[in-house]
Amino acid sequence: MSDFWICIGDIHDEIARLKDIPELAQARGVIISGDLTMAKGIPAARRVIDAVASINPVIYAQIGNMDKPEVTEFLQEQGCNIHRSVAELTPEVAIMGVGTSSITPFNTVSETPDDTLGEWLDETYAKTMQYDATVVVVHDAPFDTSCDDLGNGVHVGSKAIRAFIEKAQPQLVLCGHIHEARSVDSIGKTTVINTGMLSDGGYAKITVKDSTLYAELCMM
Repeated sequence: MSDFWICIGDIHDEIARLKDIPELAQARGVIISGDLTMAKGIPAARRVIDAVASINPVIYAQIGNMDKPEVTEFLQEQGCNIHRSVAELTPEVAIMGVGTSSITPFNTVSETPDDTLGEWLDETYAKTMQYDATVVVVHDAPFDTSCDDLGNGVHVGSKAIRAFIEKAQPQLVLCGHIHEARSVDSIGKTTVINTGMLSDGGYAKITVKDSTLYAELCMM
């Protein structure tokens, strides 16, 4: 069995480029960091999940700020939700998620106060202590990194997510939300990857070797 996973995010209903991701069908599974839809609910989310599952049926996903809250219940019913939840990639490596985003100027459908995001991260990460390593999937990007830079030096990410990373130092954090900030950065010992929008061709490949994670930002 392949020992790598593919991470995508910010799909926003645009599924056409799924077929362009090399080795998507051969991966052990697909991780979706959020924003399956464009401010839509379960029918649109189902269309995205079905499209991914037609190529690779193993999926871990969560809502972003542009997915209606009820999408979490749908993902839970599908057995693939990671928002405020923990799953197992291998016996040594966990995956956990915290979706939505901090408050934006745009009043999108699923926003959360930044302090609450930090509380959710702490609560969920505490459930991973039995594992040697954890992949942390957030939708919002950590503040003051290349992953939250609007392209003009203005940083708009979550300060609570950054504080969590500084404290917990997980091996890998996957994020999205800031489309123009597709990049790789680090906070201490933690690698942070923003895959950007799927329609722009960005994705990440995560290889698991025992309890060590190797991650790379890729382009179709």
